[in-house]
Amino acid sequence: MQGAVLVCVTAMAAGVVIGFVGGAFRWCLQKAEVLRIDFVDWTHRLAGPGWLLPIAAAAAGATLAALVVRWMPLAAGSGIQHVEAVFKGHARSPQFRLLPAKFVGGVLAIGSGLVLGREGPTVHMGAAIGAEAARRARVPDSDARMLQSALGGAGLAVAFNAPIGGALFTLEEVAKSFRLLTVLATILATATAVGCSRLVIGDQPDFDVAALESPSLSWLPLFIVFGLLTGVLGVLYNRVVLGFLDRVGAVRRVPTIVKAAVIGAIIGFVAFVDPLAVGGGDTLTQMLLGGDSLVLPVVAGLLVLRFFAGPLSYAAAVPGGLFAPLLALGTLWGVLFVGGFDAVWPGSASSLALPMAIVGMAAFFAATVRAPLTALVLVIEMTATTTVAVPMLGGVAAAVLVAELLRAPPIYDSLRERMATDRDGAA
Repeated sequence: MQGAVLVCVTAMAAGVVIGFVGGAFRWCLQKAEVLRIDFVDWTHRLAGPGWLLPIAAAAAGATLAALVVRWMPLAAGSGIQHVEAVFKGHARSPQFRLLPAKFVGGVLAIGSGLVLGREGPTVHMGAAIGAEAARRARVPDSDARMLQSALGGAGLAVAFNAPIGGALFTLEEVAKSFRLLTVLATILATATAVGCSRLVIGDQPDFDVAALESPSLSWLPLFIVFGLLTGVLGVLYNRVVLGFLDRVGAVRRVPTIVKAAVIGAIIGFVAFVDPLAVGGGDTLTQMLLGGDSLVLPVVAGLLVLRFFAGPLSYAAAVPGGLFAPLLALGTLWGVLFVGGFDAVWPGSASSLALPMAIVGMAAFFAATVRAPLTALVLVIEMTATTTVAVPMLGGVAAAVLVAELLRAPPIYDSLRERMATDRDGAA
C-alpha cells in the first residue's frame, strides 16, 4: 500500500513539472508559428529574390535542431517509440538532460516550419521527467518504467489539452494493459499536468468547432466506406514515412546535419509557396473545421504536399512527432472525400463536409497508430464535439480493420524495431 501511495504522489509531482514545461513548449510553438507566417508574408512583399529568405530561415532552424541532436542523439524523432521500448524493458530510461534537448530542438525544428508534431517532444519530455522523479523517489524498476510511460501520456495530454486521451494513450498504446496502479498513476499525472498547463495556455479545446447536428444514420454506410479507404491511406502513409527514412539514411556520405539543412530548405520553399502546407497543421485544421471553404484542387494539393512533406521532415532526424500532421491530413482527406462525392451526386452530401473532416482526423490517426480508443477520445476532446461519435466509431473501426487485413504494422512498432536494429548495429 505504501508503495502505491509513493507511486501516485510521485506521478502527481512529476505531472506538475510536465504541465508547466509542456505548456511553455506549446506557447513557444504558437509564437514561432505566428512569427513564421508573418515573416513569409513579409518576404512576399519584397522586391527581388525574397523567396530565398524562407528557405534560409527553415534551413537554419533545421540545422540548429540537428546540432542539438548531435549533442543528445536520443532527442531525434518522435521519442514515443523509445518510451514504449523502455516500458517493455528493451531500452534504458531517458536521462533528465533529454528535456532541454527536446524542448529547444523541438522549438527550432517545428518552429522553422518542418511538418512535425508537438506531441512527440512533449511525450518524451514527460517520460524523462517521470524517469527522473522515479529515480529520486527510489521506486522499484517496474514501477519506474510504468511512471515514465504515465508521464509520457501526461505529455500527450498537455500537447492536445486532452487529459482522457492522454491517459488512454498510455494504457492502450504504451502499456497495453489496465492494471489498477498504472491507471491511477496515469490519471493523476495527466490530470495534474493538464491543470498546470492550462495556467499557461488557457482552458479551451484545441479547435473551435460550431455546434453540429448528428448526421442521419442513413449516411453511416458512407462513413464506413470512407473509413475503409482511410485505412488504405494510413497504411500507405506509414510506408512513405519508412521509405523516406530508408532513402535519406542510405545517403551515408552526406553528414546528418547537411541532410537536415537540405530538408529544411525544401520545406522553406514550400512555406513560401503556401504557408498552410508546412508546420504542425493546426492553423489549416482550424480553418477547415471553422467553416472556411477551400476549392477542391487546393484541398487536394495541400493533401499531397503534406502527405510527403511530413515523412520528409521526419527523415531529417530532428525533434518532432507524427500525430499533429496526421490530424491535419485526416481533416483534408475528409473534406476532399465529401467534395468528390458531392461532385458525382451534387447537393446530396454537402452538409457532411465538417462531420467527415472530424471522422477523418480520428480514422487516419487510428489507421497509422492502431490505437482506436485513443483516436476517438482525443478527437472528441480536441473538438469538444460528441454529435459525430456514431459515424466516428464506424469510420475508425473500418480504418483499423483494413490496416490489420493488409498486415501493416503500426507506425510506432516499425520505428521501435528500427531503433533496436540501429542499436544492435552500433553495438
